[in-house]
Amino acid sequence: MLPWLAYLTVAVVWGSTYFAIALGLEAFTPYGMVAARFSVASLLALGLGRLRREPWPSLRETGHLMVVGALLLGCSNALVSWAELHLASGLVAVLAALVPLWLAVLSAAKEPLGTKGWAGLALGILGVAALVWPQHGMRVHGGALAAMVAAPLIWSWGTLHGKHFVHGGGLMTNVGVQMLTAAVIGLAVAPLTGGFLRGPLSSKAIGAVVYLALFGSVLAFSAYIYLAKAWPPAKMGTYAYLNPVVAVLLGSSLLGEAFGLRETAGMVVILAAVALVQLRPKGP
Repeated sequence: MLPWLAYLTVAVVWGSTYFAIALGLEAFTPYGMVAARFSVASLLALGLGRLRREPWPSLRETGHLMVVGALLLGCSNALVSWAELHLASGLVAVLAALVPLWLAVLSAAKEPLGTKGWAGLALGILGVAALVWPQHGMRVHGGALAAMVAAPLIWSWGTLHGKHFVHGGGLMTNVGVQMLTAAVIGLAVAPLTGGFLRGPLSSKAIGAVVYLALFGSVLAFSAYIYLAKAWPPAKMGTYAYLNPVVAVLLGSSLLGEAFGLRETAGMVVILAAVALVQLRPKGP
């Protein structure tokens, strides 16, 4: 039951974090949010690891954990946050659903994509094109789109790096090391990229960052790291089916984000592509 509980946690909680990021960005800059979110989350995770008397990872594995933390949280997560300055949170969540496609591509050496896998990749590209194609003179922000192409790739690369190189240490301790790495990156980069705040602090923005630290980071990220070890990439990556649905529902109902027929069609095409890649028959 534990892997399934972890799966549901990642699917539902991470779907809600796109909404929370949008609220936090009312006051915080993207790297200001990274710094605040992961400073709190890393201390909590490391503290829980000590209370559970978890073993520390080896020095070599600590280095790999820092690489994973930099890729997943210091880079990919920051790109997602920056993209939400220019794109609706629901659209960002749909584009982030490409993670399983990249996991499949990067795992192709061990699990060849086959005809259905390549067809799924092509379908995914069509889905993205449907979402971002200019309509009625309106264009999608090019930089944000590029960020949402890069973020899922970086996230997938970091996930597989951790799966391959990290085998020791306790769950919460390992998560804490990764989050502490991201916090240091955020503290270093934020002053160079507009500072920590972009508007007056509000209770709503502070509450959003607290939610991201407690639920999006300590709870859901720990569940994700556990799931990456417990399940193969193809099965684990299907959490992305539910993330956009939760994000779109929250964004459209609470933030008033537009999500019409074209956006719905694009989401359906992308999720169908993910399903085609992830649920394809394995083997030669």
